This record gives sequence, structure tokens and C-alpha cells, in this order.
Amino acid sequence: MKKIAIFAFNGDLMCFSHVLLNALDLHDKGHDVKLIIEGSATKLIADFQKPKTAFYELFNKCVSKGILDAVCMACAAKMKTLKICREKGYPLAEEMSGHPSMEKYIASAYEIITL
Repeated sequence: MKKIAIFAFNGDLMCFSHVLLNALDLHDKGHDVKLIIEGSATKLIADFQKPKTAFYELFNKCVSKGILDAVCMACAAKMKTLKICREKGYPLAEEMSGHPSMEKYIASAYEIITL
């Protein structure tokens, strides 16, 4: 089993769908996967509250399986999704000047993938 932290920065829905697919695939194959949503990808959180949004189910599978490990607090505030994150109880991270730190994952022996 590998430990993998996927940092998703890209806010394009089609690109983000591959983040979700890979996170679920790795998790289902027994790996310890953490998904960290950063940058413009945080704007997609609003879209994933609507069942008709493409990949709605994939996102919610990641949440229900505990794969979603952090949403960047600073970026969610900038993209106007911080309130949704708080209401839904999504984990927020801000330990690095308002952003999630890769170092804490590296210190815990996670392989870092950025998309």
C-alpha cells in the first residue's frame, strides 16, 4: 500500500474529474489516498452541491469514503465557497499562510501528486 496525497489546483471540471477518478481508483485498490483541493479547483465545490453537475457522484464518493482530506481555506474564501465548506463540514486547511502545507504530507511519508 502506498500513501498518496493528490493536490488538485486546476478548476476545469474535466481535468478535476480525472483527479476524482484516480483518487477513487487508488483508494479502491487499497492505497491510502488524501485529496487536497487548492487554487481555482475550490470553485468547483459550489458546483458539486448540485446533483445535475457532471461528476457530482464521484465527488460525493470521495467525501463519503474519507478521501477528501483538506480544502484550502484561503482559496475557498477567494472563490466564494468557504461558507459551503463550513456548512458541509469539509475539512479546511490553513497551516501555511492560509493554505494547506505539502510538508505535513511529506513528513508523513505521502507521495505528492499535483494536478
